[in-house]
Amino acid sequence: MSKPYRAVLVGAGGMGRAWGKNLRDSGRVELAAWVDLRKDAADAAVSALELKSALVTDDLQEALREARPDFVVDASVPEAHHDVTLQSLAAGIPVLGEKPMADTLDRARAMVAASESAGKLYMVSQSRRYNGCLAAYRRLVAERTGPLGILSADFSLAAHFGGFRDEMDSPLLLDMAIHTFDAARYISGADAVSVYCEEFNPPWSWYKGDACATALFTMTGGLRFVYRGSWCAEGAPTSWEATWRAAGPNGTALWDGESAPIVSIAADDAGFRRRTEESTAAVSDVPSGIAGSLGDFLHALETGIAPMGECHENIKSLAMVFAALESSRTGRRVAVTA
Repeated sequence: MSKPYRAVLVGAGGMGRAWGKNLRDSGRVELAAWVDLRKDAADAAVSALELKSALVTDDLQEALREARPDFVVDASVPEAHHDVTLQSLAAGIPVLGEKPMADTLDRARAMVAASESAGKLYMVSQSRRYNGCLAAYRRLVAERTGPLGILSADFSLAAHFGGFRDEMDSPLLLDMAIHTFDAARYISGADAVSVYCEEFNPPWSWYKGDACATALFTMTGGLRFVYRGSWCAEGAPTSWEATWRAAGPNGTALWDGESAPIVSIAADDAGFRRRTEESTAAVSDVPSGIAGSLGDFLHALETGIAPMGECHENIKSLAMVFAALESSRTGRRVAVTA
């Protein structure tokens, strides 16, 4: 086996621990250092994962200097992504960061500029893209339905998290909707041009901020993407991946977010309602979640081929979130500008 990649991991919270396990279990990476402002949290994580050789520190610069990593994984809180990424890129180290890219669009733009200036890869782990059923759904749209006219996604879960999400101003849009918005871009191959969005909070909601939203995006090519979401919808839950309907001139593709997607294609050209034929897509087994993100990132380091989530690409999904928030606040349609 070739020499393993050396990684520095920043953040020892729940997502950081998941990344620590992912790196350890990959068989391709040595976790050389773990960084967290709460050094005791990083010590506990290293001990729990039995990573005896990893340097533990609360100082990123020390970790970069002592560990000499091939890349940095940033699983810190969103407010810290900007500083962690800029420090790492300035040291000439590629970065694989957790979503969202940043807590503001201006900071995200600065991170993209830093990647350009350093000439080093910065990728955001938009981990829900790594899903065999989602990839099969995208193929159905590309190969069977014809150019889409309307794409819709429904997301409804009663998520009783407790903690910080219950206190956020816009928990659904800020913490979850980017996954669905990003999937819409992936499925359609189109980017958002503008959006009209409304947020609201039903009287029974346990969230302080708005836990529901509807949004209508105009996409490149004239496509309309319709989003309906709720994080306080008791009963009849959708998948975490939402439920989808994509309609083009040849027919409609459906995905429930869990099963193999299906497509219903017009089988003749006569009659008030045309006869249709339905088929189910073949689904390939692919590394999913953050394991898929890591594999894509390492492949990019080895080949130079841009991965999904490369910063210039991922910021377009983040821009959809901030445009939706602005539309909700102002009550008007807003341009989506990355």
